[in-house]
Amino acid sequence: MGVQNVVLPKTKKDEQEFVKYLLRDTQALEKMLMEQLFETDTIRIGAEQEFNLIDDHYKPSCTNLEVLEKLKNPLFTTELARFNMECNIDPVEFKGKCLSKVEKQIIQLLGKARKVAQGFGDDIILTGILPTIRKSDVNLDNITPVPRYDALMNAILKMRNEGSMSLNIEGVDEMKTKHSSPMVESSNTGFQVHLQVKPDEFAARYNIAQAICGPALAMAVNSPLLFGKRLWHETRIALFQQAVDTRTAHIHLRDRSPRVMFGNKWVTKSILEIYKEDIMRFRVLLSATDYEDSLKTVIDGGIPSLFALLVHNSTVYRWNRPCYGVAGGVAHLRIENRVLPAGPTVVDEMANAALWLGLLNGMGDHYPDITQRMEFDDAKDNFFKACRQGMDTSFTWVDERKISAKELMLKELIPIAKEGLLKNKVDKDDVNRYFEILEERASTGKTGASWMLNSYNKIAKKHSKDEAILAVTACTLQHQKTEMPAHTWPLASVENLEGSEYTTLTVESFMTTDLLTVFKDDILDLAAEMMNTQRLRYIPVEDEDGCLVGLLTSSLLMRHYNRNYFWDSKDTPLVKDVMISNPLTITGSEPIRAALELMQENNIGSLPVVEGDDRTLMGIIMEQDFLKITGRLLKQKQKHNKKKK
Repeated sequence: MGVQNVVLPKTKKDEQEFVKYLLRDTQALEKMLMEQLFETDTIRIGAEQEFNLIDDHYKPSCTNLEVLEKLKNPLFTTELARFNMECNIDPVEFKGKCLSKVEKQIIQLLGKARKVAQGFGDDIILTGILPTIRKSDVNLDNITPVPRYDALMNAILKMRNEGSMSLNIEGVDEMKTKHSSPMVESSNTGFQVHLQVKPDEFAARYNIAQAICGPALAMAVNSPLLFGKRLWHETRIALFQQAVDTRTAHIHLRDRSPRVMFGNKWVTKSILEIYKEDIMRFRVLLSATDYEDSLKTVIDGGIPSLFALLVHNSTVYRWNRPCYGVAGGVAHLRIENRVLPAGPTVVDEMANAALWLGLLNGMGDHYPDITQRMEFDDAKDNFFKACRQGMDTSFTWVDERKISAKELMLKELIPIAKEGLLKNKVDKDDVNRYFEILEERASTGKTGASWMLNSYNKIAKKHSKDEAILAVTACTLQHQKTEMPAHTWPLASVENLEGSEYTTLTVESFMTTDLLTVFKDDILDLAAEMMNTQRLRYIPVEDEDGCLVGLLTSSLLMRHYNRNYFWDSKDTPLVKDVMISNPLTITGSEPIRAALELMQENNIGSLPVVEGDDRTLMGIIMEQDFLKITGRLLKQKQKHNKKKK
């Protein structure tokens, strides 16, 4: 989530002071570019690996501070939520066995994190969005207690000036919901790859990064499930943009760029164009308490940190982010790829990294100026189409050529990327290993996202949605530990859940959310027709704000019509005349066992699921849901007994 040691500006004067130093940093950077004060003789690559902590039921576990304390390793750091962590990989020179070195270090670091997490009864998992994450997990109660995260959340909420934020993402399913804070962004985990670039090559390399962003992502998609919904193949993109969007709706058709952005145009000269545009477009969110006169530092022959610029850059989330850094007293520039999701395995991630790095290093030989062969809007459109459709995308490529993701990869981009790595003397065996994975993935179209969706769809035909989500997560974890690439995985099965304690599941895991409801002033005949046609035994009664006001049951309807068999046609009974006005309810976070006990104790067949003091209707849990759970447990016990014999 960016640099630390920052604060929320308390006054307008604080903000103005920060902007003064921010502009001073751009002047210093401009002078450094003119005087060529950057490292150019050595090119390095680096990476950041984000991951989730999960408990023994595959749900988020908020133990990152405990795990970090036990690890005592400076390469590990916190992330926004207490169930997220990150490890930073040592930069390596871009040649020889650089790729396998990065892979080896990631595996070693994750192994250490897993061992420590298991000491707390947890595990770690790599996935762009954890399928089992719930809305209740991504609230401010679970924020990592680091001042920067708190300041950032408050700054975004202040700028939005709204009580809640909307999420609206459409895929196979549709998600239209509201959330109380930008913490929902913590659902995302990524694999960021860095390439150091020479200042005079920055514009050309950055434009290539933009041009290949869509095709590279199409190969890497791994985040199709969120809150039980099947959405985009890479839902992280939409979720991140909407979660930290500081824009508010206006009646005027003004264009306002989101803070999470692809960009608006090609770069023509240098990195400075991007930094200056971001200062002009986006208001300051954070500031600092300690500043450096960076221009004076340069004039005096020193290398500045450009701290103010780094702070502002950390609050503008370009998918290809420009980076300035200082290592060993020497300044350098990097391009950070923020598009790639975590997982499905480390070797899959490294294959994705090899493709991106190879293209950045090889595309210039085939397209000396990509901006003359491709429209920027096509590159941007390709990116968002890839987010939605993955390897099913049809791209608009150079010279307005229409081409499928599979054909583009196999016939053009994979060969160029291999050539780009070999040109830099990257180890041939490494190149062949990673590109064999890429070629097989492109040929089969089997990405992490397609594996998740196909597994989910197969399981959901016979089992509950929650069982499907749990099985996908369990199988992901099991296969990750084998380090076999995802295109070789068999589809997930409920067999992967053997041994799970279903009694620990929550109500929201099994409740029905696709509800038919009525209002209390609707005529009773409408409710009766709905229940008869859809064979419903229970129908919730809500008000115009979606809050529960009653419950209508088939037994109440039968009793009413039996008593009023010879009814006066002038009399029009309403739902409120028959409904239960104060039905028993339960919240989604309660254990499923609590719902069963409540229904048994009160001899009722359903429980509306509500949230908040206003009893907003979330779903309903019914007796038939427990039949599914019981059936699954009986099958598990039967298989367990067979194994014992």
